[in-house]
Amino acid sequence: MKVHVKKGDDVVVLAGAEKGKRGKIIAVNPKSGRVIVEGVKMIKRHTRRSQDRPQGAIIEREGTIHLSNVMKAEVFDARAARRSPAAPAPTA
Repeated sequence: MKVHVKKGDDVVVLAGAEKGKRGKIIAVNPKSGRVIVEGVKMIKRHTRRSQDRPQGAIIEREGTIHLSNVMKAEVFDARAARRSPAAPAPTA
């Protein structure tokens, strides 16, 4: 799948429960067409007991978002500036 964003890009989420949130891309998976955005779509991961965590733990981390639901922040801002009409001149 063709990818319009890459790791490190600042993006805006366009759809879903996280709509409007901004963040930096941590990882891109072009095969599945999904990205991981920093601080967006937080999920709780239940981990088993191990030497690192003798009690086990619930770790909060980012989930994946489909590529079609994110847009580069600079492109989004340019579109927003073009969408909002300029302030009309006051009439006397």
